[in-house]
Amino acid sequence: MKTPFLTTCLTAISVLALAQTTPKPADVAAIKAQCGCHDVDFVYAETFAPDKAYQFKDRYQAKGTELVFVDEERPGKLVIQHLLVMGDSLVIKHWREDWLFENTSLLAFDQNATWKRVKKSPADVRGQWTQQVFEVDDSPRYEASATWIHADGKTYWESTVDAPLPRREYTKRHDYNVMRRTNRHRIMPDGYVHEQDNDKIMRSEAGDQLLASEKGLNTYRRTDEKKCQAGKVWWAKHRAYWVDVRTVWNEVLATRSDVALRGQVKGMVLGRELEDLGKTALASTYDSKTTRPLIRQTIEKYLK
Repeated sequence: MKTPFLTTCLTAISVLALAQTTPKPADVAAIKAQCGCHDVDFVYAETFAPDKAYQFKDRYQAKGTELVFVDEERPGKLVIQHLLVMGDSLVIKHWREDWLFENTSLLAFDQNATWKRVKKSPADVRGQWTQQVFEVDDSPRYEASATWIHADGKTYWESTVDAPLPRREYTKRHDYNVMRRTNRHRIMPDGYVHEQDNDKIMRSEAGDQLLASEKGLNTYRRTDEKKCQAGKVWWAKHRAYWVDVRTVWNEVLATRSDVALRGQVKGMVLGRELEDLGKTALASTYDSKTTRPLIRQTIEKYLK
């Protein structure tokens, strides 16, 4: 017969276990707090190199206006889309991030546009959120799992993960092939800060060799929503197509333990082909049933 003390302890343990497998409202609020119309400053500076002969690259700085919004939400998952907005008419589909609660299956970047499926135990990801980051064409980029921290008046999420070269460098540099990113998302009263401590690594059969380290600071400050009106109009027109693109990608990735992508096929790149397909599909009444097979055919051409 259980004693009252033992019964109380078991009940407390059961309640704790339940709490750990239910997303905290504060976590969901923090993820959503990254949304809005933002003026963004992007700053990167190389800070260290083990080789004294290394020539540090110039600091990178850029500015932009970015619309960030939740495009899909269900228990344990939020899909957040980024759009770059330039003036009243030019809109560029930017990166996407999916947040998954207690996700046990992640794609780990290896090198040269290849990823390997990694399985984690439920205990490993208890209370954690996976941030899945995707390219502008919704192909995979990097994924990492960590816990949202709410303490001492601060709210942040931090992880370290291997990733491909950033777009600002991958067409210009060939002296490294992996970026090991420490990403820190800090929620601020007027937006958020994406702080980065990055190692630029050359990966080969001999192992990993550090080329240089850099500090990154992407500061998102909320601004007048009217500055992002063109982005809202653009997404309303293009959403059906890009939802189909990400749906097809999700179906493709779910069936693969490893993923490898070709950079070009007959002189074309995946992003351009998907953009062209979208323009054609949206030129008349959009038909998802007809378009999805064409999206899959396009994506599969770039899969090794």
